[in-house]
Amino acid sequence: MIALDSSALIAILLHEPEADMLVDAIERADHLLIGAPTLLECRIVAAGKSPRLPGDLRELIDGIRPETIDFTARRLEAATDAFERFGKGRHSAALNFGDCMAYAVARVAGCPLLYKGQDFARTDIRSAR
Repeated sequence: MIALDSSALIAILLHEPEADMLVDAIERADHLLIGAPTLLECRIVAAGKSPRLPGDLRELIDGIRPETIDFTARRLEAATDAFERFGKGRHSAALNFGDCMAYAVARVAGCPLLYKGQDFARTDIRSAR
């Protein structure tokens, strides 16, 4: 089981250099999780990048079928902790709002997080790569 960050899905949609590695990690996973706030972030970013990307995102999500996770009080506490420990202006990981949401889903589920970049590598969350 792995949780998904928006950075991984957007990198796949944009065919960035890491896309194949990210797709491989998704294909190896027996179960995928995505927080509802992370899915919203993906939709917002996709809409801002290209008129075709929202449709591509829908197709990707339909294809990989992640479980969409509601953002509960327990995840709120985990996201708050992520910001306090690793947030922008507080730590070199510089997690932003969306990062804290994805971190919380992975932390509460006790699973690795699939992401692009180095921000989460500076935290205590396990990488799914």
